[in-house]
Amino acid sequence: MSTEPSDRREPLIRMGSSSAALPLAQPTLGELAARARERLRTGYWARLVPLLGTLAVLTHLPSFARTVWSPDEGYLATQARMLAGGGVLYDTVVDRKPPLLPWLYEGAFWLFGSASLWPLRVLAIGAHLGTAVLLAAIARQRWGNRAGAAAGVLYLLVSVGLSPEDTQAATFEVFMLPATAAAFWFAQNRRWAQAGAATAVAALTKQTGGAVLLAVLWMLRREARRDGGQPARGSLPALAFGFGLPVLVIALSTGVKNFLFWVVTGSSDYASLDGAWLTMLERALGNAAILAAAALGLLVPLARRWRRAREDADLWIWLAASALGVITGFHFFGHYYLQLVPPLVLLGVGAVARGSLNWRPVLLYTALAGTVFVGLGFVWPHQPLQHSVSVATDVSEETAPQDTVLVWGMNPEVYWLSGRTPATRYLTAGLLTNFAGGREPDSVGVNQGVSDSWKVFGKEMAKRLPVVIVDESGNAPYSPRYIQPMRALLAAHYIRIGSDGTAVFYRLRHQ
Repeated sequence: MSTEPSDRREPLIRMGSSSAALPLAQPTLGELAARARERLRTGYWARLVPLLGTLAVLTHLPSFARTVWSPDEGYLATQARMLAGGGVLYDTVVDRKPPLLPWLYEGAFWLFGSASLWPLRVLAIGAHLGTAVLLAAIARQRWGNRAGAAAGVLYLLVSVGLSPEDTQAATFEVFMLPATAAAFWFAQNRRWAQAGAATAVAALTKQTGGAVLLAVLWMLRREARRDGGQPARGSLPALAFGFGLPVLVIALSTGVKNFLFWVVTGSSDYASLDGAWLTMLERALGNAAILAAAALGLLVPLARRWRRAREDADLWIWLAASALGVITGFHFFGHYYLQLVPPLVLLGVGAVARGSLNWRPVLLYTALAGTVFVGLGFVWPHQPLQHSVSVATDVSEETAPQDTVLVWGMNPEVYWLSGRTPATRYLTAGLLTNFAGGREPDSVGVNQGVSDSWKVFGKEMAKRLPVVIVDESGNAPYSPRYIQPMRALLAAHYIRIGSDGTAVFYRLRHQ
C-alpha cells in the first residue's frame, strides 16, 4: 500500500486537444542559474542599483577627506563614546534630538572602534543610495522606467548641492531621508502600517523627518475620496499603529518623561522667533539660492508646468511639509535644506516626464553642477577643523587620559578629538545658555538655557571639577563675562595657563 497522501497530484500539461497528460519538466540547477544570470544582466534594478551605488560613492568621496565635517558629527561621536562608557541617554547623555542616530554611532563605534568616523561615512553613503533607490521606485511607478532611473541619478547629484560641510557630514538629515522616502512609497502603494512605521523612523532620527506624515495623510484622504468618502476599513488605524508603536517602544526604553522633554518639549526655547533676523534672512536666502543653483536643471521644467501642479499634489504637499521642517527653529542651517531634495527631485522628474521634454539638458546641467560641488568638497577651507584639532592636541597634552575636561563653546568635536571625557552632560554652551547661530544677545543667558540645566551642572561640578576648562566663547554672548556661574567657577577654582587662537585654557588649582 502506498504511504503517500491520496490528494497528491503531479503537475500536468495539456497538448492541443489530446487528453494525454505529461509531467512538467523541472528546471535543473544549471538552468536556474542561467535564468538568474540573464535576469541580472537584463533586469531593471540589477542594472540601475550598481549605477546608483557607484554614483553615491563618487558624489560623497569628499566625506572621507577630513576627520570631522561639522559640530554635529563631533557631538554625535562624543555622545557615542559616553554611551559606550556607561552613559544613559536623556540622563547623563543629553541632546535635543531623537535617539536613533546616537545609537547608530554607538553601534558603529562598538564594531569598528571610535577613532574614526569612516564607518559612519560609509553608512551615510548607504543612506543616500537607499533614498535614491526609493525615489527611483516612486518615479518608475508613476512615469516609467526612464523617469525612475533619472530620479535616482538626479537625487544623488542634487544631494551634494549645498556647502560641503552640510552635504558630506554623516548627520541627522542624511539618515532620516531614506525613511521619509520609504514612508511616501508605502503610502503611494496603500501600505499604511508600513508608511506609519517609516514616518516614525524618520521622526526618531530627527523630529522634522515626521513632516512627511502630512503627505501620507493627504494620500490617505485621497484614497477615501476615491472610495466614496471613507478610507478603507483599518487604513487610518493601521497608519496610527505603524507610527505609534515604534515611538512608544523608544519612549519606554529611554523613559517617557525624559524622552518627551528632550525630543518634544525641551526644544521650545531653541525653536523660537528670537534671533538676529538679518543673519537668519541672509542664511535662509543664501542656502536656498545655492540649492536652487544645484537643482536649476529641474526647476526650469518644473516652472514651465506649474499651472498643472494638481497632477502631483501629494508631492507638492511633501515639499511644503519639508519646507516647514526647514523653517522650524528659524536657524536655516544648510543641512536643513537636504529635506527638500527628495520631493523637489520627484517634482522635477515628473515635469520632464509629463511634458515629454528632453532629458539630456536636465541631466547634463545637474551632472555639471554636482561635479562642481564634489570638487568644492576637496578644496573646502579647513580652518575650523584645524582650530579644533589644535585645541584638542593642547587638551591632550595638558591632561591625563582619566581626567575630565570642559569645553565652554560650540565645538564638541574637541572632546572626541582629544580623547578626553566631558565633565558635564551638556556638550555645548548652547544647552546652558540657549545660544545658537543668529541668536540676539538678549535671548542668550543663564535663564534661557534648558530647564534646570544650571542646577544639574552645579551638581556635576560639585561632584568632580574638570582638570582643564577651554573657553572658546571669545566675544560671543555666552562668554563667561556675561554668564555669572561660569565666571564664578573660573574665579574660584582655576588659573589661566595659556591660549590657542580664540581658545583660552584654564587649569584647576591644586586644592
